[in-house]
Amino acid sequence: MTANAREERPGHAELGRVLMADGMLSPDWAPTFAAVPRSAFLPDLMWPFDMSTGRSTGISKADDPEGWQHYAESDVPIVTQWDDGKHSGREPGQVSTSSASMPSVVFSMLRDLDIRAGHTVLEIGTGTGWNAALLAHRLGAGSVVTVEVDGAVAESARAALERFGFPVRTVHGDGFRGYPEAAPYDRVIATCGLRSIPFAWVEQCRPGGVIVTPWGTYYSHQDAVARLVVAPDGKSASGAFTGPVEFMKLRAQRRPPVVHSEYVTGSVADGDESSTTITEAQFVGEGFAPQRFALGLRLDDCRHIVADKRDGARPVWFYSLTDRSWACAMFRDGDTARVWQSGPRRLWDETEAAYWWWEGQGRPGFTRFGLSVNGDGERVWLDSPDNPVPLRSA
Repeated sequence: MTANAREERPGHAELGRVLMADGMLSPDWAPTFAAVPRSAFLPDLMWPFDMSTGRSTGISKADDPEGWQHYAESDVPIVTQWDDGKHSGREPGQVSTSSASMPSVVFSMLRDLDIRAGHTVLEIGTGTGWNAALLAHRLGAGSVVTVEVDGAVAESARAALERFGFPVRTVHGDGFRGYPEAAPYDRVIATCGLRSIPFAWVEQCRPGGVIVTPWGTYYSHQDAVARLVVAPDGKSASGAFTGPVEFMKLRAQRRPPVVHSEYVTGSVADGDESSTTITEAQFVGEGFAPQRFALGLRLDDCRHIVADKRDGARPVWFYSLTDRSWACAMFRDGDTARVWQSGPRRLWDETEAAYWWWEGQGRPGFTRFGLSVNGDGERVWLDSPDNPVPLRSA
C-alpha cells in the first residue's frame, strides 16, 4: 500500500490537529503525517504505555481491532519488543527493548532535524520503520539509510517499508559505528538514548550538517534532545538541548541494573548519618524535572533511584558506578530529611553541592544546557560552550 492509496481515519486526523495545536507538528510535516500513519508499521500484538499508571498492557489487533487502532492513533509510546526478542506471550516482559515513540516526540525531533529537499539522512535505530518512512516521504527512499542492531526488528521494518512503497536501505548493524558506506550525510538522527555520542557520526556528517539525538547520563533514564551542528572543518559538533525525552538506550551503551544488596550489605543505619535542608519537592520535582538532568551532568558515574512514597516517606538512593559507595536521603512529610552515606565517595555531599550549584545558576532548564563533541570526547556546557559544567563538587 502506498501513501496515496490510504484514506485518513478520523482518529489519525484528530491526532494531527492536536499535534499541530501543541506546536509539535510543524506545517511542513503535516502532509507527511497525513500520508504515513503509524498504524501501518505496528505489529499485530503490541503494548501501549499508559501514561497515568506507568504500565504497558498487551493488545492484539485480531482480538480487539478498534482498541488496537485507538492506541495506534494516540499520542502514547508503544512497546513492540521485550527482552531483546526472547519474550513471548501477551503479558509484558521484563525490559522493553524496541518501541514506537510518541508521535509528538517523533515530530518534534523531525522539526529539530530541519531537513530540506536534496538532503540525505542517516537514522540510528530503525524500530518499526515509521520514522524512516516519514523521512522517505519527504526526501525519497533513496535518500535515507536506517541502521538497526536487532536483526529481527530490522527485517520486520524492512518488510513494512517495502509494503508501504518506501524501499529504504535498512541495515542490520551497530548504529554506534554509523554507516560510512553511504556517507557523508546532511543529517543524522538517533531514535535511542545515548550516554556518549560516537565521533563517527560527526565524521560521517557534512560540515554544517545537523545531528539530532537523545542524550543523557547514567544518573537516571531521563534524556534531553541534543541538536548539534557540525563545524565548518568537520572536526567537531556543538549545540543546545531542545527539551526532555526518554528513550530506550543504545544497546552498546546499556549498563546492568544496580543490585541494591551489593551496596547496602547491612542496615542503612550503618552509614554515616546527617541531614539536609533540601525538601522533597525541591529535589524530586515532577515529571521531567530539570534538576534531575542538571544533577546528572555534575554527578558522573552515579545512579539514583527515587522510590515510591509510603506513609509520608520517600527514600532516594544513590549508587556509585565505580565502587560500592552509596547514599540514601529519606524525605518525610513535615520533617527535615535524614541522610546516610557510606564508601569512598560521599555521594550525598556531591549531590547536595550539585543541587545548590543548580540553584545558584538560576535553576536552568534543559535549553540552557548544551553539548560539544570532538575527537577527544564530549563536554556539557551552560549557556555557552565556553562555560563547561563542572563535575562533582568542583
